Amino acid sequence: MMTGLTILIDPTMRLRLACFGLLLLGLGFQPVFSQDSKNGSSSETDGEEVEELVDQLDASSRKQRIEAQQLLLKMGPDILPSLPDGRGMSIEASGRLEKLREMLVKAKARQAVLQRRTAVRLDDIETLDDALTAISFDSGIEFQYDGDRSVAVPPVGAPLSVWHAIDYVLDSTNLDVDPYGGMSGALALVQRQHGRPSRVDSAAYTGVYRLEPTLISSRRSLKDKSLSELHVNMEIAWPPNLTPIGLTIPVAELAAVTSDGEELRPQSNGQTIDIATSPSVPQSEFYLPFDLPPAGTPELKSVSGVIEALLPGKSENFELELGSPGSSQSIDAMTVTLESVRRRDGLVEVRLAVDLKNADRSLESHRHWIFENEVHIVDQAKQQSNYFSFEVFRQGPTGVGVAYLFDLPADLKNYRLIYRSPVAVARDKASFLLGNVPLP
Repeated sequence: MMTGLTILIDPTMRLRLACFGLLLLGLGFQPVFSQDSKNGSSSETDGEEVEELVDQLDASSRKQRIEAQQLLLKMGPDILPSLPDGRGMSIEASGRLEKLREMLVKAKARQAVLQRRTAVRLDDIETLDDALTAISFDSGIEFQYDGDRSVAVPPVGAPLSVWHAIDYVLDSTNLDVDPYGGMSGALALVQRQHGRPSRVDSAAYTGVYRLEPTLISSRRSLKDKSLSELHVNMEIAWPPNLTPIGLTIPVAELAAVTSDGEELRPQSNGQTIDIATSPSVPQSEFYLPFDLPPAGTPELKSVSGVIEALLPGKSENFELELGSPGSSQSIDAMTVTLESVRRRDGLVEVRLAVDLKNADRSLESHRHWIFENEVHIVDQAKQQSNYFSFEVFRQGPTGVGVAYLFDLPADLKNYRLIYRSPVAVARDKASFLLGNVPLP
């Protein structure tokens, strides 16, 4: 029996890995050759091609400059480390280079998001253990479950979205998700409470999200009809390894139609419905406000809308020497600067500036994610020290300044600060449609 988060790769999974490798080749992904290869490394060849095309951004012909920029864009985000900083180039060439870098960073963030939307295949499973392993392999989501993993789960021939696959497996084994019980990046599974309806039949799936109506409440004002309203309480879940940087639902995009064909207008004082997100709990609750339908209306035939979000791209480690205040490191769209290191009340205060190009509201109304990034200090022996507290000393639309307090010795030589963060964000938009929602 498999327990905890251990994932075993059986012969079937090895075959899947091999097929995945062949698929990558078929999609145009090329293997990386060693430095000792007879024909030289592919990275060297790419680097030379990038250098030649960058030089052409300064070409005398406008057509040649545009073509060079387009060719560089087609090469994709992998060329980002090979792009120069633009110093010494003409104003037009450095401008084209900066625009190119911006587009590639956005493409990289979007690529990271799409990779985590992989469809899940459950065509060769027999048990709960097989099913959870397959979902983990395809999506990166891990599971915490201490129960019997040998329970039978029927295979499914067609690929499913991640949440549809999870719900199918949980329906087949009478399990449910405990949103408050899992570790970071994992879903905790528990026995289902009596009366819990089918998760598949209750949910709608769109993008990386799972939506489920949980409560319908209505209020009828006898003195002022405009105060009468219907609330559709909803639960939205996302993969625990892909916490959105804020979720919003535009009120203008909301629509509801009763079983009698009557359209209900959304009621709201604002332009959007904002939904709080947290990496510690992979779901949130909110409600959709509508006009109250006529008495006796049995159900809502449909409820539809749009979910808008900023999703984090790939996370990277920034490493800065404590003995070098003023030093900085840039990866993709993010730059982390060690502003100062000083003693304060017997502790060491480390001030960091974090800047993100093209932040797109991720450091304005949805900046909470930046304060949840992993931050620690390691010494020469790789012993880790965590901070006691932090305070924000600067905020702006594209950056924040955060002071962290550590308990460290007097000599900070060979101490390094490790800051881990998504290095870009991608705008995400997904439409949802719920059907046959019963009314009270």
